[in-house]
Amino acid sequence: MNNIIVQAIQEQRELELRYSGYSRTVEPHAYGRDKDGEEILRCYQVSGGSVSGERVGWKILKVHEVFSLDLLKVKFDARTGYKRGDKAMEYIFSQL
Repeated sequence: MNNIIVQAIQEQRELELRYSGYSRTVEPHAYGRDKDGEEILRCYQVSGGSVSGERVGWKILKVHEVFSLDLLKVKFDARTGYKRGDKAMEYIFSQL
């Protein structure tokens, strides 16, 4: 479990990270494990690049592929459309 991600969710602070070769700024909403035991992060990307070309929007990131993780001072509110108890997660470490 990544304590920086948990802290970001608890304090509703943005994260800056690198994922799939792109720098991204995200608002973390839920962090847990999927049915295969892989740690995943449900987040709303507010800026940066993306393999899909969608630079803004909801993402599920595989935590083991995240590097250069920085907790920012920027605060955020839960995004419209977010629901607790993310169905993509078998077990949830932390959620808004």
